[in-house]
Amino acid sequence: MTHLKDGQGLSTGLLIIMSVTTGVVVANNYYNQPLLGLMAKDFGISELQISSIPMLTQIGYAFGLFFIVPLGDKLRRKKLILVDFAFIIAALIGMALSKSPFLLKVFSFIIGFTAVIAQLLIPMAAQLATDNKRGRAIGTVMSGLLMGILASRTLSGYIGAHFGWQAIYYVAAVLISLLFFCLVRYLPELPAEFKGSYGSLLKSLVTQFNTQPNLRLASFRGAFDFACFSVFWTTIVFLLEAAPFHMGSDVAGAMGLVGIAGAIVASYVGRLSDRMSKNKLIIMGIFIVLISWIVLGFSGKSIIGLIIGAFLLDWGVQSVHITNQAIIFQGNPPARNRINTVYMVWYFIGGSLGTLIGGYIWYYTGWTGISISGIILSLLMLLLHIFGRRKLNLTNSD
Repeated sequence: MTHLKDGQGLSTGLLIIMSVTTGVVVANNYYNQPLLGLMAKDFGISELQISSIPMLTQIGYAFGLFFIVPLGDKLRRKKLILVDFAFIIAALIGMALSKSPFLLKVFSFIIGFTAVIAQLLIPMAAQLATDNKRGRAIGTVMSGLLMGILASRTLSGYIGAHFGWQAIYYVAAVLISLLFFCLVRYLPELPAEFKGSYGSLLKSLVTQFNTQPNLRLASFRGAFDFACFSVFWTTIVFLLEAAPFHMGSDVAGAMGLVGIAGAIVASYVGRLSDRMSKNKLIIMGIFIVLISWIVLGFSGKSIIGLIIGAFLLDWGVQSVHITNQAIIFQGNPPARNRINTVYMVWYFIGGSLGTLIGGYIWYYTGWTGISISGIILSLLMLLLHIFGRRKLNLTNSD
C-alpha cells in the first residue's frame, strides 16, 4: 500500500490515473443527454417528461456530494472510493435493465449519487501537489473530468443510435470494473484528518460556508456557471432532432467533440491561475460564456454556428469552474474535501435548475427562449461576481 504526504508532489503516472478515473466515472452522469429522444420514444413519453432524467442525475450527484464526499476528510479515502465503485456498477446495470420511466428516474438518481469519485480525487491532487504546481494538478485532473463529460455524449450518442440506449450502460459497467482493479494497485493512501463524528462532519459544512467569503462567492458563481452549461446540453439534442436538422442521437452526441476542444483550452487555465490574477481569469471566462450564448442565439438553423457556440460555451464555463477551484483550495486547507463539497453542491444545484429550466423553456418557447435564458444567466453571473467581490471586500484577495 502506497502512502503519500501533503505537498509531496504527484508523479506523472499517478496524475494520469487520477485524471482518467475522474473522466470515466463522471461520464456516467452524462450518457443520458444525447439519448433522451430515444428514451422518450421507447417509453412513449414526451420530451418534457424525459428531460427530468438528467435533472435527477444532477440532483443525485448533489446529494452524493453532501453525504459522501465529506467522508474523505474522516475515512481512508482509497477504501471509500473502492466501495463506492461497487455501487456505481450496480446502478449502471440497473439503469440498463429499467423497464419503466419510473425505474429510469430512480437509477438516474442513484448513478448521480454514486458518481462523486472525481470530487474526492480533485482535493487529493490539490493535497499532494506542491504549492507552485497546485493549479496545474487541479487543471490536469479537471481536464480528464471535462473530457469525460464531453466524450460521454459522443460515445453514448453513437452507441445509442446503433445498439439502443441501454448498451452504453453495460459498456460503462465494464469500464468501471476494469478501472477498479487499476485503483487497487496504484491509488495511494492518505491519512484522515477529521476526528469527530459524522454528524459534526456534516455540520462543519455550514461552518465552512459561513466563515469563508471566497468559498461563498465561488459557490454562487459556480451555480450560475453550470446552469449556463446545463441549459444548452439538455436541449441541444431536441434542437438537432427537429427541423431543419433532423439529426439522430449520434450526431447530437458528436457535439461533445466540439466541447472537448473547449475543455482542452480551458485546462490551461489551471496553469495560468498559478501566476496571474484569478479575478481576471473569472471575468474572461464569464465574457466567453456570454459571447457563446449570443452566437448560439443566432444559430438556431446553422450547424456551424452551433459548433462555434458550443466550443465557446465549454471554454468559458470550464475556465470559470477551474479558477473557482483554484481559489477555494488556496493555502491547501485541511478541510479541502468539505470545502469542495460546499462548492460542488451549489454547482450541481445550479446545474439541476438549468436542466429543469431548459426542459420547460424548450417545450414552450423553443430555441429562442433557450438562448435568451442563457444570456440572462450569463449576465446574472457577471453581476454576481462584480458586486459580490465588492461587497465581500475581495478585491485584493487574489
